[in-house]
Amino acid sequence: MIKEAVVFIGHGSRRGNSNEKFEQLVDSYRQRHPEQDVSHGYIELAKPFMGLAIRQAAENFAKVTAMPLLLFRAGHAKNDIPIEIGEIRKEFPKVNIRLADVIGVHPNMAKLAWLRACETNSLPDNPEDTAVVFIGRGSSDPDANSDFYKLSRIFAEGRNFKMVLPCFIGITDPKLEETLDLASRCRPKKLIVVPYFLLTGVLIERINEKVANFSKDYPWVKTEVAEPLGMHDKLFETIEYRLEQAESGAPMACDGCRYRTPLPQQEEHVGGLKALLWSRRHSFTHNQAMPQEHTHKPMKKHVLVCGNVDCVDKGAIKMLASLRKDLKDRGLQKEIGVTRTSCMGRCGEGPTVAVYPDGIWYRGVQASDTEELTEKHLINDQLVTRLVDDILT
Repeated sequence: MIKEAVVFIGHGSRRGNSNEKFEQLVDSYRQRHPEQDVSHGYIELAKPFMGLAIRQAAENFAKVTAMPLLLFRAGHAKNDIPIEIGEIRKEFPKVNIRLADVIGVHPNMAKLAWLRACETNSLPDNPEDTAVVFIGRGSSDPDANSDFYKLSRIFAEGRNFKMVLPCFIGITDPKLEETLDLASRCRPKKLIVVPYFLLTGVLIERINEKVANFSKDYPWVKTEVAEPLGMHDKLFETIEYRLEQAESGAPMACDGCRYRTPLPQQEEHVGGLKALLWSRRHSFTHNQAMPQEHTHKPMKKHVLVCGNVDCVDKGAIKMLASLRKDLKDRGLQKEIGVTRTSCMGRCGEGPTVAVYPDGIWYRGVQASDTEELTEKHLINDQLVTRLVDDILT
């Protein structure tokens, strides 16, 4: 008898083939664990949305575990998923909804990357003649990048390669091209590029293209690209380990975060939007994240409404008037300012609204949306997610 549900969370892609591969991975886990109800959802770009998948599981099971199939803990794992889980826990207070950790740094995963390298024709009997370029996606989160470096070191440990050079395909440095060039200057006889990616996709295609260009310029270095991690017992063992951690009640770091858990005398900090904004600002400096003292009482928020021709044609003026009326009716016109601006650079997607100091941009906002925008965001610091266009830091 099935007594609990596991919901796997994927990033999601605009490419149906990439989503199909993710769903095949989920189906493989389902076949290994017929005692569990196994489903999936996506963070963005594909359906079903993770929140819907978890809510459907919570309607039918007393125990639900959400498992993010993400390699490292960055923005989605630290903010988007925990915030959504927090909202669902409020809706289903009698359901035990647990959030497992991401796949993360684990020896199994380093071994799996090693096995993929072994599948190439470039792995010699004497690895001292071989260099490895160990490549990840790259993140704006230094924590995720440092975990990738740690994993690359575990991969290299005891392998006796000439060198193992970690790099990234995007977002941060060092990039793949410069790392390939650096490796070639060290005169290895063979070079293996090991993509540390869960599944194939557009970034793997980009890596193959860049390596092909490198091979044309450096034909004397035999270079091969290993397959991404893919489905393997080592991956499933790691997933099962993370689920066991969640079962044992081992908390994720965010489960004790004062922006998500009401700690004594810290209750006022709890809130989805506050958690998102403070965690993003925190990466700059502690001082920038802290509230500033003013000699006068500042406005709590400032709402900018695009008044350019395109947005006006789509109802910006009517929406602007409705928003100002909503605020005036609530007596908030002195605490929340509303300003009509010139073009905000989102032509074709308007009417555009930006809320500061939160740095939240909305698009397609109509007069019928202003009451929800006022109630949820301007008063209660909750995102109107269906209208969000961008989040700026």
